[in-house]
Amino acid sequence: MSSSTTGSGSKGSKQKFHSGFVAIVGRPNVGKSTLINEVIGQKIAIMSDKPQTTRNKIHGVYTTDNSQIVFLDTPGIHKPTSKLGDIMVKSAVSTLGEVDAALFLIDVSEGLGGGDRFIIEALKKVKTPVFLIMNKIDKIEPEALLPLIVQYKNLYDFAEVIPISALKGNNINTLLSVLSSYLPEGPQYYPADQVTDHPEQFVCAELVREKILHLTREEVPHSIAVAIEDMRVQENGVVYIGAVIYVERDSQKGIVIGKQGALLKQVGKEARRDIETLLGSRVFLELWVKVKKDWRNQDRVLKDLGFRND
Repeated sequence: MSSSTTGSGSKGSKQKFHSGFVAIVGRPNVGKSTLINEVIGQKIAIMSDKPQTTRNKIHGVYTTDNSQIVFLDTPGIHKPTSKLGDIMVKSAVSTLGEVDAALFLIDVSEGLGGGDRFIIEALKKVKTPVFLIMNKIDKIEPEALLPLIVQYKNLYDFAEVIPISALKGNNINTLLSVLSSYLPEGPQYYPADQVTDHPEQFVCAELVREKILHLTREEVPHSIAVAIEDMRVQENGVVYIGAVIYVERDSQKGIVIGKQGALLKQVGKEARRDIETLLGSRVFLELWVKVKKDWRNQDRVLKDLGFRND
């Protein structure tokens, strides 16, 4: 997807192209994936009301005539309870030193918490310009915003403070405009119509995982991993996708499958709809559920599933 927004250049000269990489950091479940999907204009990062949904750095690409912003939607920074959790937190923190700007996203309806303070301490160790992005402003009264801004600014000297509602799209254009002004002159890293650098298989697997997060009980979500084992276009033009859903315990397998396979069937139905939108073609989605005992703490399994402890 490409955007038609055009910045104003100086008279008589062609405006120089600006580009850069921007990290989105914040506590789990503050709306990072919602923001990146709103900016890009389509779903590339999964959304859930359950924390720690994002496990990999999602690269979303926003391109205009004069700039290109490559967003990294990092895993929510939290106290890890497994090797997977440790990898997720290291991934989020390391991103801060690799980007041209960082967006510190907060949920204004929850206020300043210990998790925010932990992230701010990490931000103090980098020289990257940091924006305070105050998300979910539609959930609070306007007069409650200013005291909250003062609280956060007393802890860190933010380059910009921008209130938004990622879900409703409020103030997103302002955010993009201000952010573009911080980017250095640089090349267009990706074609104008490319919205992510992740392979289609990755996004398809994430869409399947999203549906499981929505449809299963609390004890299952963080024990779920999805791997695409087969993806090909058949002679009739239908894209065949074979995916394996990994869980840690036999009891979780039964939950994911559901009574007479009802839940797994619903997962497949909802995921196929989103995947068909993503690919622009008909899809035949086949799902299997397998048990990998304690996979979140097994280095070899994590590596096979694409999680690197670098």
